[in-house]
Amino acid sequence: MPKFFVENEDIIANEVTIRKDYNHIKNVLRKKVGDKLQICNKQTLQNFMCEISNITSKEVKCNITKILDKNTESDLKITVVQGLPKQEKMELIIQKCVELGAYEFIPLEMRNCVVKLNQKDKQKKIERWQKIAEVASKQSGRNIIPKVNEIWNINQLCNRIDSYDCVIVAYENEENYTIKEEIKKLKNLNKISKIAIVIGPEGGIDEEEIEKLKKAKAKIVTLGKRILRTETVAIALTSILIYELEDLARRDL
Repeated sequence: MPKFFVENEDIIANEVTIRKDYNHIKNVLRKKVGDKLQICNKQTLQNFMCEISNITSKEVKCNITKILDKNTESDLKITVVQGLPKQEKMELIIQKCVELGAYEFIPLEMRNCVVKLNQKDKQKKIERWQKIAEVASKQSGRNIIPKVNEIWNINQLCNRIDSYDCVIVAYENEENYTIKEEIKKLKNLNKISKIAIVIGPEGGIDEEEIEKLKKAKAKIVTLGKRILRTETVAIALTSILIYELEDLARRDL
């Protein structure tokens, strides 16, 4: 059952008003009075099972029938820092990583990016990518809509590395230090909650960028013997870290 997000002010007493997704509910899903919907309050993250009570020309009214004790969010907050890829690859990365549990996204301008965006195009892309994240959140039953941030450059990233517990850079030319070794070190910590993963574009990460990331204390790792596509790296690394470290993020200090 898809989930719909509402604001605090859309919930009054036992009634929920849905305006933003009115067209999707009425004309795409063809829901009718009496049908059930799952609703999430964006501010409190509280989930409700609701029954449609009225459909007008602009909104859907629902009555709350049950408060759901359902948390679909991971305690491990993964930020996907993705070097701008070509064509629709970014949409695929956002869609699948949202489904897997990624917390937020930072598109990254890098030296080897084929894609070059002007300011107007950047804003359009971010709006489009945010919509992809929202649709994926609804489909996968997330309690939040992961944020797609403004496009950064490598210096901005290096200046913010300290805001994460760990920053992992997947680099095809790294031969010795593996993701397995880094995960093993992380498991020895009492708790870890914020991880950023940095993935290069199709052309890979430039050596000068790698040196900057090393100096900023990012962890440069290899994912194995094979060269993966940029979209594969994002999906695989998000999956690996959620699987291996989600329980660690729940530990009390």
